Amino acid sequence: MLRLVAAVAFLLVFGLNSGDVAAQQTQAAPAVQSESHAPPVTSYTLPPEKLVQAKALYILRGRLRIVDSALSLLILLGILYFGVAARYRDWAERVSKWRFVQAIIFIPLLLLSIDLIGLPLEIYQHHISLQYGLSIQKWGSWFADVLKGEAIGLVLSTLLLGILFWIIVRSPRRWWFYFWLIAVPILFFVVFIAPYVIDPLFNKFELLEKTHPDLVTAIEKVVQRAGMYIPSERMFEMKASEKVTTLNAYVTGFSDSKRVVVWDTTIQKLTTPETLFVFGHEMGHYVLKHVFHGMIIGAIALLIGFYLVYRTCGWVLIRFQQHWHIRDLSDWAALPMLFLLLGVFGFIAEPITNTYSRHVEHQADIYGLEVTHGINPDSKQAAAHSFQVLGELSLDYPYPSRFAVFWFYNHPPTADRIRFSIDYDPWANRLSPKYVK
Repeated sequence: MLRLVAAVAFLLVFGLNSGDVAAQQTQAAPAVQSESHAPPVTSYTLPPEKLVQAKALYILRGRLRIVDSALSLLILLGILYFGVAARYRDWAERVSKWRFVQAIIFIPLLLLSIDLIGLPLEIYQHHISLQYGLSIQKWGSWFADVLKGEAIGLVLSTLLLGILFWIIVRSPRRWWFYFWLIAVPILFFVVFIAPYVIDPLFNKFELLEKTHPDLVTAIEKVVQRAGMYIPSERMFEMKASEKVTTLNAYVTGFSDSKRVVVWDTTIQKLTTPETLFVFGHEMGHYVLKHVFHGMIIGAIALLIGFYLVYRTCGWVLIRFQQHWHIRDLSDWAALPMLFLLLGVFGFIAEPITNTYSRHVEHQADIYGLEVTHGINPDSKQAAAHSFQVLGELSLDYPYPSRFAVFWFYNHPPTADRIRFSIDYDPWANRLSPKYVK
């Protein structure tokens, strides 16, 4: 359960996706459909059988969120209460007196233990994805991805946490600030190299110009409409169909590594106008610098989180130091306590981060509608139908509770996005568009 560690290590990485090392030569995928013969979309609806599935999945996922959050905290509390971290510390100290060697022993041992305890829940969640037809990834491939993610997480976490405790030893009162100063550049670097190094370990990517040159030609009209220039070498297709049946696209990286990625399932299952809207949405993230802004906001949130942990860890140590066999804050055995505090603050902050995420996704929806206006024959219906298809394939429940949306949704509900797409028409009212004039 490296999620608590990864939440720190990858907090600045919005939608950091994974990929595969070698670029493989493949035959061109089927061309996208040029037009849709589906009836106009007036609201988000599901066929009766899909509605039953979507409701069951919505309830199940809600329960799993609660179980996942509770399990995360219980695992850490159990490791502290039963002295597991203290025993790992003793083993590391018997091996070497050097803190560097102790870090290499203690940190991976602790993180692997946490992950192994949480693994059954991860397995069950993948089983659910297979059962509901959202994933087609075989178990061997899934476990391979888990192992690769674990290896990356262990290397990055050992580096960051080793630095953290080195700083705590030297500055018990300012460690939260000095560690932040060091951690943020490292995490920015991870975001930068992710499209080159991390993403290709999990999925296959090809230049969109190679697989769908006609689509690139259509996309270039959208780019010109915005008065922008996005090189074709920054447009990629991801072979998501090898693992999932759902649709997606995303922007990743920053500076020279920034790129727009469209899943091949999106291209296969949407018409050309609908795909152009999806690209326009992602182009909105690109143009509006949402990844970079998210990284800045994430860095500020990380600083606040570290400071809150610093302010509360002293009180926790006074109450539980002897029960948990922790000597002081610089003790390796204190690491699960830091995870626990960071996890609690992260859970409390989740509605804030999700509210911001829904805001930028709504901005990107507006941008997608505006940048495809005048290019798509009916830009509003293209957007609405793309959301309808996405919702059906993802089994999005049409009637989520307001609390669930507020706390857990990082995108606006599909029904809201369709309603907005149909109603948004500043041109009819002689108003100025918000982003694309």
